[in-house]
Amino acid sequence: MPLKLRLSKNTVISPTETALSLKLVSEMELLRLKTIARWQARGLPPDVAWDDLLQEAFTRVLTGARQRPEGVGMVPFLAGVMRSLRAEHWRRAMEGSGGRKAVRIDQEEDKLQELELLDPAPSPERALSARQELKAIERLFADDPVALKIIAALGQGLSAEQIRTSLRISKTDYDSARKRMRRALLKEGLTCAPK
Repeated sequence: MPLKLRLSKNTVISPTETALSLKLVSEMELLRLKTIARWQARGLPPDVAWDDLLQEAFTRVLTGARQRPEGVGMVPFLAGVMRSLRAEHWRRAMEGSGGRKAVRIDQEEDKLQELELLDPAPSPERALSARQELKAIERLFADDPVALKIIAALGQGLSAEQIRTSLRISKTDYDSARKRMRRALLKEGLTCAPK
C-alpha cells in the first residue's frame, strides 16, 4: 500500500521565520522581485509606484498580516502578495469612482456578479515609460531569446522550475542564461541595491 502524506492546509511559517528567510534572499531574487513589482504596478493609479508595492508586500509579510504557507518559496509568495495588493489598490480606486459596469461569473457560487470597473488604461506618461522600459530590455537581450522568455516568465511570477519546464531547458542552461542576464543587467547599471 503506497504511503500517503497528509499536509495540513493551515500550516504556515511564523513571521519570525519568514523574516529570517527574507534576510537570505539573494541579489538575483531581489532583482526578480523588483521586476515582478514593476509588472504589477503597471496600470495602477499614478500614486502607487512599484517600489511602494514591493515595500508594502515586505511590510505585510514581516508584520504577519500575510503568512507564508509551508513549502512555498519566498519569491512566489511575495509575487502573490503583490498581486493581492494590486487588486486591493484597484478596489479602493473603484470605490466612488463612477466607473463603468461589468459582469463576471462567480465560479464558487455559480452566479453572475455586477462589478464597477475603472478604465484600466494607464496614463500616457506611464504607458510611454512602460514601452521605453520594454524596448530597452528587448534591445539588451535581442540576441538572447531564452533570456527574453525567462524575463517574461519571471514577470508572471513563475518559479525557476516552472520556467525550465515551460521552456524545456535544463537546469544548467537556465542557470547559464540567468548568469548572462545578471552580467548584462549589472553592465547596464541595473543592480539590486536599494535606491
